[in-house]
Amino acid sequence: MTELKVSAEPESLDVRTEREIDAPRDLVFRAYKEPELLAQWLGPRRYQMEIDTYDFRDGGRWRYIHKDDQGNTFGFHGVFHGDPSPDGMVQTFEFEGYPGHVSLDTAVLEDRGDKTLIRTVTVFQSVEDRDGMVSSGMADGMREAYERLEELAAKLLANS
Repeated sequence: MTELKVSAEPESLDVRTEREIDAPRDLVFRAYKEPELLAQWLGPRRYQMEIDTYDFRDGGRWRYIHKDDQGNTFGFHGVFHGDPSPDGMVQTFEFEGYPGHVSLDTAVLEDRGDKTLIRTVTVFQSVEDRDGMVSSGMADGMREAYERLEELAAKLLANS
């Protein structure tokens, strides 16, 4: 398994990540595109994900909710920009518990044969917003989500 690489340069407004997944690019893209698959991997294991809206197209809105064991809910929403493809998925991202602090996320899936390198760039409105997200455990949540994505991909490959 490949480790998640996270880069947040001092005074920069962005966070960059890379993680190789042991699955072909078309399958990884499918896991981003299909809401029933997305709900199985995006986010930490301790949360159940409920997809409220997922319109995966230019101008399409998305919203999902994470629920913990105590019944607490954490909502997130945004809008897709441009036509999502393996060469670029761009969306806004806003945590509803911290309204008004919107980031712009770009994910690119690089084809490596039977593997896929996922590169992301998240641009924040301020260094304070970026640092707040980093200190909130962003990297740990992403590590766990990518582990879950790799497990889902292995199941999908085994069943194909």
